[in-house]
Amino acid sequence: QVQLVESGGGLVQPGGSLRLSCAASGIPFTFYAMAWYRQAPGKQRELVAHITSSGSTNYADSVKGRFTISRDNAKNTVALQMSSLRSEDTAVYYCYANNVAGPSRYWGQGTQVTVSS
Repeated sequence: QVQLVESGGGLVQPGGSLRLSCAASGIPFTFYAMAWYRQAPGKQRELVAHITSSGSTNYADSVKGRFTISRDNAKNTVALQMSSLRSEDTAVYYCYANNVAGPSRYWGQGTQVTVSS
């Protein structure tokens, strides 16, 4: 059974930091590119950051320089370090796994991030 379990969401003040983590099980992790998406109320889900199996990264323009995605292939985890948070970063954040050699795609259940004073 494939599971992507996110953790680390919560309430943070503007300018603060938060670290999200996603633990994957049931998949050969090194064969999967990983990503974080987010969805704010009334908006479409959007890509935040992506990391390939070898560690290459790319980011949405809105988070460049503030967010960092990383992965630990030994622990089957992917993290999103978020700093200088803004109210517009408020959203449900989802972990996403994409098999680069096949059609398999998986989503986590999401974790709420709220940036507010």
